[in-house]
Amino acid sequence: MSKNEFICDCNVIHQDMVNKVLEQMPDNDLFNKLAKFFKILGDITRTKILFALDKNEMCVCDIANVLGMSKSSISHQLSTLRKSGIVKYRKEGKEVYYMLDDDHVKQLFEIGIEHVEHK
Repeated sequence: MSKNEFICDCNVIHQDMVNKVLEQMPDNDLFNKLAKFFKILGDITRTKILFALDKNEMCVCDIANVLGMSKSSISHQLSTLRKSGIVKYRKEGKEVYYMLDDDHVKQLFEIGIEHVEHK
């Protein structure tokens, strides 16, 4: 395959297609939020945490044990995930349990895994 195979050599603009997309194009704020969301997911430690939380809600100590990391490292990553709306927590006495924020996050994570497993 040559490099030029992926370059459009035509000079025709399909204005109906262009207009259709432009009519539906969100503002840059949405794209900035989406890029930030995917950037947060782009860290291997955070994706491992999400994998663990996809299986079950867990406390910091349990996640640290699963990942073989310190509690402070896990807490730092959980803070980032929580501030980004990707995980949430609940308190039970002195213990804090983390879980994926909602079904959207769960579905997106599971679809991501399915996608890369089948490539």
